[in-house]
Amino acid sequence: MIQTVDFFTPVADDPYIFGQIAAANALSDIYAMGGTPTLALNVVGFPECLDTSVLSEIMRGGADKVKEAGALLAGGHSIRSTEPFYGLCASGLVHPDRILKNYGAKPGDVLILTKQLGSGIVNTAVKGRMASPSSEEEAITVMRSLNRKAAEVIRGFDVHACTDITGFGLLGHAMEMAQPGNVTLEIDTDRIACIENAREYAQMGLVPAGAYRNRKYRIDQIDCGNAEEDDLDILFDPQSSGGLLFSIPEKQADDVMAALDRTGLDTKVSMAGRVRKFDGRPIRLYRGRE
Repeated sequence: MIQTVDFFTPVADDPYIFGQIAAANALSDIYAMGGTPTLALNVVGFPECLDTSVLSEIMRGGADKVKEAGALLAGGHSIRSTEPFYGLCASGLVHPDRILKNYGAKPGDVLILTKQLGSGIVNTAVKGRMASPSSEEEAITVMRSLNRKAAEVIRGFDVHACTDITGFGLLGHAMEMAQPGNVTLEIDTDRIACIENAREYAQMGLVPAGAYRNRKYRIDQIDCGNAEEDDLDILFDPQSSGGLLFSIPEKQADDVMAALDRTGLDTKVSMAGRVRKFDGRPIRLYRGRE
């Protein structure tokens, strides 16, 4: 059994969409461990000053996403709070021999990322009323997409390590993957797919506070190479319901990419980098390195 809990305050103005995003985010840990969601409970905080129809829409969005995952929603718990929050306590099942861990990447592996980055930056631009409608729409699509299809695809391959990308950003979660295995992850910033205009918004300074906290905590452990400032903003950007990052043998990379393409994901997949023997830094960044 896999057990997880996650919740947060609104990242979208539409309460139904917020409910979908929060539920997809909470279920993501189960997919990252190779499991299948089976049961979920609502975790809710809601202020008395808001109409209860807003709460109904949040919970309807969550319920629809749990149903899409093939799991059962069985009640939950709510409290009064100064601002709304929503998420799930979720359970799932996985065969003991097929558990995916967030460590174990091997030299020679290829890193694949199943969603584009930049949701935190675009959400900041939305709050400042500076985001284009197409950027906002793409961010919503990314955040409310389950990692179910990608997780089902990679079960047929030799995945050495897997994690989902959420609040610590790509580099924070990649660091967790690199350090226990004593390897170096080489990440080519040119190959990372981003949400439309995310880099431009980062260059304008529309970067969430969480990205700066992530950067301060990890930057001394990373060889930034020839990466630019906007690269670092994107790679440290905290993601809401981000994609899976997994490490597989290089000989399987093309087959995995083809299988992900056939499954019809609503998100963009990146072959993000490679795993090397440890060379002094857990992560090295490059622009345009093959």
